[in-house]
Order: sequence, then C-alpha cells, then structure tokens
Amino acid sequence: MRPTPSSSLDASVLVLNRLFLAIHVISVRRAFCLLCKDLAEVVNLEDGQFATYDFATWREVSEYRARYFRQEDDDWIRTVDSEIQVPRVIRLLGYDKLPKQTVKFNRRNIFARDNNQCQYCGRKFPTTELSLDHVIPRSQGGQSTWENVVCACVECNVRKGGRTPKQAHMSLIRKPEKPKRSPLLNLKLTHRKYQSWRTFLENAYWSVELK
Repeated sequence: MRPTPSSSLDASVLVLNRLFLAIHVISVRRAFCLLCKDLAEVVNLEDGQFATYDFATWREVSEYRARYFRQEDDDWIRTVDSEIQVPRVIRLLGYDKLPKQTVKFNRRNIFARDNNQCQYCGRKFPTTELSLDHVIPRSQGGQSTWENVVCACVECNVRKGGRTPKQAHMSLIRKPEKPKRSPLLNLKLTHRKYQSWRTFLENAYWSVELK
C-alpha cells in the first residue's frame, strides 16, 4: 500500500466478538491485518441495517463507493491501483469471549472524563495548562481515586491549595465519579464518523482501552 494521509491511519475501528458484542478498539493497520488473514469481517451500516463483508468483497464495495458514493466522513487507504474504505466496525470470526471490563485510572482518562474543563471555574484549557487536584487533599487523608481526583486549572489549584473545597470556599461543578466506560471512547462518539458504534456500545457488555 502507498503512504496515506495520517488522518486515515489515525482512525479507530471498533471490534466485536463473534456474538456481535463490542470488546475493543484498534488501529486501522491492525484491523486490515485481521481482515487480510480472514480472522475478521467488516460490519457496515446500510439503510439502517448491518451487512457483513469478507476482505475481498469489501474491496469490491470500496471501489464502487470510491467512484459513486464517497462521503465526507469516510476514511480511505490508497493501494497501487485502487482505494479501500476504512471500516468503522469489524467482527472477529472465531472469538466469543468478553474481556474484563476495566477503565484505567490515569491522567489521560481523568482529563477526558472532565472534558478538559476545570471542575472549579468551569473553563476549558489545553491539557498542558491543566493539573489534577485531590478534592480531599492527601494531607487530610484523601485517596487517589476516581471519586476524589478532578481536572483543575493552575489558578484554581493554587487558590484551593491543601484545603477541601468547603474550606477554600470553592465548589465543584459536578461530582466526580468513576466512568462506566472509557472517557476517551465517549470523546470518539462526538465525531459523526463513529456514530455507527453506538448500537453496539449501548450493550452492557463492553471493555475498551484506546491507545
């Protein structure tokens, strides 16, 4: 395959197990590797219903769409003589397990959960201008948990210092909680091109970590 725009290779693909339950999110490269080895098939939304394609058939469909039905939100991989549309969802043909459901407690996920918004003043900032704040300070027995760590701007963090919000006469804009699914996944769902994921992610069985 020829080099492609980074935007296409940076796209993500939702992985379903054999029972059509969402289990993971992977890179475009990994998705095509699974398709080429016949370990997975494409699941595509068409007229409100999902159709499935093996790799060879998906290439044929892609060639037709590239000519007549190219959409603004589509991503494409260019080969020597054609283009292949990046699938949004694939299904593993021989895997029916459900990985352990976990949402990692880390800096990136906290920023994503709080949508880069200071939980005291409510303003949004670039990640580089944000810090993490223990609602109940560690000096007062506060733990590093989902329920006690929030995103805060430097100004608010300095103002609060080693006090609780009540002691500092400050208030949180929302109560911090452990997210039910990956906060980064929720950010993905704000993009139109990933709307087809919603049908599968509404299922109670899911586990995803975006890298």
